[in-house]
Amino acid sequence: MANFMIRFLICNIFISGIIGILLIAKRIFKNSLSSRMQYNLWFLLLGLLAVPFIPFRLIGLPQIFSWLVSLRSSPASSATTSIGEAEGINLAGNTDWMNDFALSVNSETPSIAGYILLGIWIVGIITIIILVIKSSFRLRTLKKSARPLQTPEVRRLYHRCLVEMGIHRYISIYSTAFLKSPIIVGLLKPCIYLPIYLISDYNESDMRYMLLHELQHYKHKDAIASYLMNLARVIYWFNPLVWYALKEMRNDREVACDTSVLKMLEEDDYEDYGNTLINFAEKISLNPFPFATGLGGNMEQMKRRIINIASYEKPTFIKRLKGMTAFALIAVLLLVFAPFISTYAADGSHYQWDSSSENISYVDLSTYFEDYEGSFVLYDLENDAWSIHDMEHATLRVAPNSTYKIYDALFGLEEDIITWENSFIAWNGETYPFEAWNADQTLQSAMNSSVNWYFESIDEQLGAVNISNYIEEIGYGNENISGDFSTYWMESSLKISPIEQIELLTQLQNNSFGFAPENINAVKDAICLSSSDVGTFYGKTGTGRVDGQDVNGWFIGYIETADNTYFFATNIVADSNATGSNATEITMSILSDMNIWTSHNFGM
Repeated sequence: MANFMIRFLICNIFISGIIGILLIAKRIFKNSLSSRMQYNLWFLLLGLLAVPFIPFRLIGLPQIFSWLVSLRSSPASSATTSIGEAEGINLAGNTDWMNDFALSVNSETPSIAGYILLGIWIVGIITIIILVIKSSFRLRTLKKSARPLQTPEVRRLYHRCLVEMGIHRYISIYSTAFLKSPIIVGLLKPCIYLPIYLISDYNESDMRYMLLHELQHYKHKDAIASYLMNLARVIYWFNPLVWYALKEMRNDREVACDTSVLKMLEEDDYEDYGNTLINFAEKISLNPFPFATGLGGNMEQMKRRIINIASYEKPTFIKRLKGMTAFALIAVLLLVFAPFISTYAADGSHYQWDSSSENISYVDLSTYFEDYEGSFVLYDLENDAWSIHDMEHATLRVAPNSTYKIYDALFGLEEDIITWENSFIAWNGETYPFEAWNADQTLQSAMNSSVNWYFESIDEQLGAVNISNYIEEIGYGNENISGDFSTYWMESSLKISPIEQIELLTQLQNNSFGFAPENINAVKDAICLSSSDVGTFYGKTGTGRVDGQDVNGWFIGYIETADNTYFFATNIVADSNATGSNATEITMSILSDMNIWTSHNFGM
């Protein structure tokens, strides 16, 4: 939540820009847009204000697909080997081709600045809510003091107004001494409150216009807009542009309401309606109640409304068509920015994968994972088909740990820090907890034994700027290396999902990066685990160890056979014992049961 505040503030920069664009667009298309259209545009802004809290990713669909697929048999269930009992596999003890070494890192401390900002935001929200509650109590006092309207002339006029507007529901009407202008209050049980002085100074024409105005608020459900505006005001209390936009929305609402009344009147009555506002301008004040709508407003707003009345003409078909076109253009322009707000609002914990055009099978492999949470993703290149267990986790971004070394090595090769001919880096003499690390290394040995210091040495020579550029170039996960420079890929800032791992592996295998072919081949050789007449198996493990506990295990890779290539990624998470070795065992069991690769192919 603390980090959300940082992202939320960034979102507000975009939101402020969107408000500016909306104001400019309204000015440009002022003569084309009707008053009602100008008001309705603000609802698009209210929708955009909700985006930071409602990311666009469809959360529920993967679970629905997983449930549906569980009704039919899993593709692995028809395999010849029993589930979870791949014959002869004992990868954890096979140190000839893979080692799963990992150093422990300390759990990250949440951002103090984020917590401070969160505290300020919450205090502001509470303050605004208290003010709203105080206004609500004043409104409650007004309701208690109000009396049902008794004046026969006004009641008869009110009934005629209801009929004139085609409103069949009776809306209660009251008189009160605590108001300067009429208001309508209530969402489920709306009521109209009239100031006593308007009744005592009764003028049929003026009263009719005021009643029609209040009933227009009811007809257009403006009470709902009032609740939404107040909610936005509470949440965005710190953004002056949002407050200004909400003020403009209230002004546009009154202008739109005036226009709706004018549509009901004859042209000869327009002047009388304007005069009604002028005559009561000194008495009409700002509405003191947050959830009420009424005739009131400040003098600047009154001036704008009177100008609108004076210049009003019933729209022609051509003008309505121009208005609808302008409205659609502005709406599209505003909605284009929604993904940008969503991107900065989202915590980046999930990969926003566009799976609409993919050939995907959702498989239930929970038996293999036992007590682990996690996912298995398989991509069949020949058939362009995906098999996914647990879509939610398959798009979840977690630290890559040692699987990142595949690409770190590639960056070092591209910058000639190491070469495919000479990848030697001398041991610095520092003692490490794993014997294999306490020796000179080549890319092959460093990859096999997952030697951290070898890749840290490459990083030091690359520099943060180069690493960031390369990560952005290949689109690696969330592209965030803001963590400690020596551990940004170890349970820190850099994160990637299993689906992204496979997408990158396909690009590596095809060299879609456009890197030197000899460098691509050097990395492939370093992660080659087995090669025979059956095919070639490439893979890399990764283990995330936090505070001494293994919490994040990876095994990613691909298999090249004579007639196909299969890409896979397995990730497991748990409070302990979630290692790359265990992820490998799960992977090999699944691949064996799918008859894609068995332990015999390794010559075990």
